[in-house]
Amino acid sequence: MEQDKSVGDEPLALSEFIQGYWRLAQWQMTPQQRLSFIEQHLELGISSIDQADIYGGYTSETLLGEALKLKPSIRQQLQIITKCGIKLVSDNGPGCQVNHYDSGRDHILKSVDDSLTRMGLERIDLLLIHRPDFLMDADEIAGAFSLLKSAGKVSHFGVSNFTSSQFSLLQSRLDEPLATNQVEINPFNFAVTEDGTLDLCQQLRIRPMAWSCLAGGQLLTDSSDKANRLRAELQAIAEELSADSVEQVVFAWIRMLPSRPRPILGSGNIARVKDAVGALQLQMTREQWYRVWIASKGHGVP
Repeated sequence: MEQDKSVGDEPLALSEFIQGYWRLAQWQMTPQQRLSFIEQHLELGISSIDQADIYGGYTSETLLGEALKLKPSIRQQLQIITKCGIKLVSDNGPGCQVNHYDSGRDHILKSVDDSLTRMGLERIDLLLIHRPDFLMDADEIAGAFSLLKSAGKVSHFGVSNFTSSQFSLLQSRLDEPLATNQVEINPFNFAVTEDGTLDLCQQLRIRPMAWSCLAGGQLLTDSSDKANRLRAELQAIAEELSADSVEQVVFAWIRMLPSRPRPILGSGNIARVKDAVGALQLQMTREQWYRVWIASKGHGVP
């Protein structure tokens, strides 16, 4: 594991891959199976877990908490990341009539208390604002962050899906640097590589997290011309690199970006998790990286 620059009183240490738990409720695991899965990905060097209050219709954090309760000492080996700021219409939710965003002080504070209760924790290692709120008051968020930090409930803060201007706005109100911006990164979607989002991360030496690395499965199953071009190129590169899978090449491609994104893995299949970690051993060339870009765009560089 590698340590990032100092964030607050101590460095924020995250694993190179993040284990995503947003599908945890779909995995149909018993508490013991969930604990075994945590132990298995820890053995692979994945110690950071990504959660959110809304995952699984507000059930995923509880399912994680049930597993952690079986072996409380394992908490010391993990970095728990969770998110807040979305209110969903759900039987387990806050009783709203429409899905909407809420980054107000009271909602952030209550969301953290609820997340701590659901997971059986005293502290969250990294709290992210899940989506940029059109009614976001940066001073109000900063005030909530300060209260949570002083109460010892959250160690570090970051954002998810923020544009570079939204990131800069919130950062301008904070005394400590935001730890990350969790954004969609994959060969299907170049938005954050083109709109300045990853440029800002590199400028500030903040490593982003990459979600939907396989484009929601499109890279593997979509039948469009774009998907077919990408699969053919990725397969060719996989053979050149002696990679075990196309997925490994995708993760290596994402990690080659100079902002050094940390991919989030969404699978509950430990064999697929192990396969993904194999990307750490691949040495992709710049030309190979651009071959993937060209396959996605359908044309050469300007």
